[in-house]
Amino acid sequence: MTHTTDPAPLHLVACVSQKVDRPAPAAQLYRSDWFNKARAYVEARRVPWLILSAEHGLLDPGQVVAPYDRTLLDMTRAERAAWAAMVRQQLTDRLGAPCPLTFLAGRLYRDGVTSWATHAAVPMAGLGIGSQKGWLAARLRELVA
Repeated sequence: MTHTTDPAPLHLVACVSQKVDRPAPAAQLYRSDWFNKARAYVEARRVPWLILSAEHGLLDPGQVVAPYDRTLLDMTRAERAAWAAMVRQQLTDRLGAPCPLTFLAGRLYRDGVTSWATHAAVPMAGLGIGSQKGWLAARLRELVA
């Protein structure tokens, strides 16, 4: 009897406001303790991941981009809805059909995007930023132990 496992869900990691001051691969553009922990977590798990950028929608971690100052917090409800529609289209363009998604992202980054997924997981739902960093650090310790 052959046993197969489903591939890991695509992980979507939110961008952060702190960035380096020059164009860089997206995985290296964002500078915050939270982003560094989220990046280390997905990389240690060896799961597929993309970055949810307020400016660009989906970014491949290796895609070189210039720093920018756009945030979803500064957008109107209509602008956020248009951003989410763009991200859903980018997901369709990249992946074809909906698939499971795991969000390491706040509500504004998830709203309007979770509906695309066949299953949406939000492992840090309801946690404040400090608790999220603790959650990520604890999972990282488990992964490297």
